[in-house]
Formats: sequence, C-alpha cells, structure tokens
Amino acid sequence: LIETANAPIFGIDTGGKVSEWNAKASSLLEFTKKETIGKNLVANFITEEFRESVHNVLAAALSGKETANFEFPLFTKDGKRKEILLNATTRRGPSGEVTGVIGVGQDIT
Repeated sequence: LIETANAPIFGIDTGGKVSEWNAKASSLLEFTKKETIGKNLVANFITEEFRESVHNVLAAALSGKETANFEFPLFTKDGKRKEILLNATTRRGPSGEVTGVIGVGQDIT
C-alpha cells in the first residue's frame, strides 16, 4: 500500500534515518529508495533554512504528537523546488512503542 500510493510517503526510524521511501517520493524528488534508506532525512534532504522546523515536526511525532498540513519545500536531485504539504504520523510497534514516523505528503507546487 505504501509503495504504490499516489502520494509521496517516507518513513523515519527513531534516529531520524529514512526507513521508507515509496515510488511516488522517488519519482517526485528523483532520489531512489536505495539513495535514501538509512540516511538522516533532515540532514540530507532538507535545506538548511527548514531543517529546524522539519526536525521539530518529526521530533513531535516521535513523542506522539502528530502534525497535519505542515508546508515546507523539498528539492529534487537536480535542485528543483517542490512545495510539500505534510502529515506526520507516529508509527508504533505491536506493543505500542514508538518506532518512527510516517510522513504522507502532497505536492502543492
């Protein structure tokens, strides 16, 4: 479901490293799943001016506070700016423990 969804979807683990990157995220941003998995999302894929605000949204989701309709820019591999509207949802394991965050985006460029 995540892989084939018609929306860019990414996941991070509790350390902020990319754990999910679906086909729509790959086609929109031109980074393959292989290029993103295991890399820190904020440090590697968010521009300097938005790192703190994106980090704060993801940190809040990691503590159980979900965020809806957060707008920020992402840049494609070749530098094109894409405006993204993001919903960040806490991801939990079978015992209810936080295992990461799932971000579901919408390209509003």
